[in-house]
Amino acid sequence: MLGILFVLLACTLWAIDTLIRYPLIYAGTSAFSIVFYEHLILTIIFIVVFFKSLSKLKYMKKKHFAYFFVVGGVGSALATLAFTQAFKYLNPSLVILLQKFQPVVAITLARFILKERVGKDFIIWAMISLLGAFVISYQDLEKVYMEFVLFDKSLLAPGSLLGYLCVAFAVCGWGASTVFGKKLGQSGYQSEQIMAGRFFGGFLFLLFFLPFQNDIFTHSLGVYSKVSLMVLLSGLLAMYLFYRGLRRLTARTCSLTEMFFPFMAVIVNWIFLDAKLTLLQIVGGAILISSSVIIQLRKY
Repeated sequence: MLGILFVLLACTLWAIDTLIRYPLIYAGTSAFSIVFYEHLILTIIFIVVFFKSLSKLKYMKKKHFAYFFVVGGVGSALATLAFTQAFKYLNPSLVILLQKFQPVVAITLARFILKERVGKDFIIWAMISLLGAFVISYQDLEKVYMEFVLFDKSLLAPGSLLGYLCVAFAVCGWGASTVFGKKLGQSGYQSEQIMAGRFFGGFLFLLFFLPFQNDIFTHSLGVYSKVSLMVLLSGLLAMYLFYRGLRRLTARTCSLTEMFFPFMAVIVNWIFLDAKLTLLQIVGGAILISSSVIIQLRKY
């Protein structure tokens, strides 16, 4: 139960993060700039942890470097950029719905990489959890359904294929990041070390794209202060809670609990933006939480 609580708290902080992140993007700050600044600041913060762990590098196996690459370069950097980019090519409601399939990727990878057992009972309750996640986002589902009914061309508009590929990459990247983060924990790495490797690896990977960006370090002080606040919320505290939870949960259970994020996003919007929470969304949240708890308590 404590592991689920840690992940739920992390999802709450990620939801609060959206109140800052998306206004920045809509105001003209590029997704790359935001992600790059975050990784730069977090790398500086974790530099002490990184240097303290240097002695461990000579004992690291080559596959551990590959794990950190997946967690940092793929999951933390590229997947986040791909997901943000998908909003430029697809209906935002469709992007949000497709992101719900992330647990399917994580559960599949956990079965083959972590050898986690996926029995019939787990599959049933996992499907119930996913149902809860879709019920929470029923308004997005309704919008996408209407596009199909009305044969809206935006579903197959120019560039839409690139949008689908971006979402697919983000879903696979985040799912793999959860699984290999668990793998690093099983290999003896502490949460702080995994976080340091995640952010440093993501930062190194983003450096390859830096020469193609024109607006880096050209923003106002307000942008930097808002990004710094996001770093504290979703970078430091949320990721620390997430990895604490991941140590106590199976990767498959953790990936399902991460689906609590859209529910918390709705609650945050209700509190701060007066976007009222509907009865159906409350029911969806209850389904999602109860099914995740049952999976953990019964060790499915």
